[in-house]
Amino acid sequence: MSQKGRPDGRKRRVRQSLREYARGIAGGLLFSLPLLYTMEVWWAGFVARPPRLLGYFLVGFLLLFAYNRYSGLRRDASWLEVAFEAFEEMGLGLVLSVLMLWLLGQIQTSMPMSEIVGKVVVEGVTAAIGISVGSAQLGGSGEDDGQGMGAGKGQKDDPDTGLAAQLVLASCGAILFASNVAPTEEIVMIAAEASRWKVLGLALFSLGLCALVLFYSGFRGSDRLIPDKDQGWIAMLSRTVVNYAVALAASAFILWFFGRFAGLSAAACLAQTVVLGVAGALGASAGRLLLQSSSS
Repeated sequence: MSQKGRPDGRKRRVRQSLREYARGIAGGLLFSLPLLYTMEVWWAGFVARPPRLLGYFLVGFLLLFAYNRYSGLRRDASWLEVAFEAFEEMGLGLVLSVLMLWLLGQIQTSMPMSEIVGKVVVEGVTAAIGISVGSAQLGGSGEDDGQGMGAGKGQKDDPDTGLAAQLVLASCGAILFASNVAPTEEIVMIAAEASRWKVLGLALFSLGLCALVLFYSGFRGSDRLIPDKDQGWIAMLSRTVVNYAVALAASAFILWFFGRFAGLSAAACLAQTVVLGVAGALGASAGRLLLQSSSS
């Protein structure tokens, strides 16, 4: 390999790794988001004793190791590489759980450390398994050599992927995901306890999640949505905002349908919509891509 080609190879590897991380985060949330909103899971983390938590953690790590060894992203990797990847996914799952539980108000600095650790471990192990599965199974073909980007360019003008079709797919995905947690009391409780800054943080997190899944995760079908260079970040921003608007509209509709807005102020209704909007944003973006990929 020439000296000139080496930096390009490194850039491709870094870009590929970042896309795997992004896809892993989205996959972790896809498979663990309902549990992050479940009071019984929070309670399980609160009451679990250290030996039980350690056993749960070890079983989760062994499952990660076995999955990466036999069905993961790089099946030809060595045992050491598989173990490192399992540690990496477990760490990412724990960090993701810390962030989500903090935004949802379920871990605070005033809580005992045992309670924080218990909740994070219980949620993080499931998120880590979702990260592993998402990284391995939800990627587009040809992404390793850059063909995934070019493969979809000829399909960007396909009429089946026009604005109306994309809005329909985003709405279906948002309702499909948000309806899993909309009827629960946890949405009302989280929204009632959340400060304005936490609500804003959830909104920004949801916007970032939309952009991450649509443009940086390498999900199947995401290459169709990447704008041309002359459109740039403005097109990406507008599509992200539209996607999140669909998620909020779907979340508000579901909450209204289940009677969650009855007798509440506009601020309380908005807080509930933003809290549920995290699930809606994930569904509107990831579900939109997966549904589109299946229909294609």
